[in-house]
Amino acid sequence: MPLPTAKTTDYTKERNRRVHSKRNVWSGLLFGIGLVAFIDEAVFHQLLHWHHFYDRSTTDMGLVSDGFFHAFSWFATVASLFLLADLQRRKAWWPKRWLGGVLLGAGAFQLYDGIIHHKLLELHQIRYGVDLLPYDLVWNIAAVLLLLTGLILLWQTPNTPAKPNGNREEST
Repeated sequence: MPLPTAKTTDYTKERNRRVHSKRNVWSGLLFGIGLVAFIDEAVFHQLLHWHHFYDRSTTDMGLVSDGFFHAFSWFATVASLFLLADLQRRKAWWPKRWLGGVLLGAGAFQLYDGIIHHKLLELHQIRYGVDLLPYDLVWNIAAVLLLLTGLILLWQTPNTPAKPNGNREEST
């Protein structure tokens, strides 16, 4: 077996940087999806009683659908935290990149919910018995703002982590 050369070592380091860069984003995405799904479920489903995940059937079916939705949000959150723990163990967690992923995931989920669930599939509306336009505008504009902020953070974040002294590693 040949000994590793400087060229293969540099290639391996660069590959690891790209992998960790993607894992930071994926961990953040999952956390953002789980967080927004949890907030939606806790606030709009449980506290305000505005809707269930699936409102086109009985109240009992709506509660069952909320249970599945709640399980999904926790699955996404727990999966993201396992990825985050692995990144921290490898000293490859980049908080700004991760936060960009969180905001991107939160905005993407909220926009998906607002457009696909609320309008196209009509699984539920934000609220019933009121003019929906203001609710839809706030819901979807907030989603777009989260998405854009997440994209800006990811765009601003280099694909290499800072060294302990604060300098960035140079990629070759």
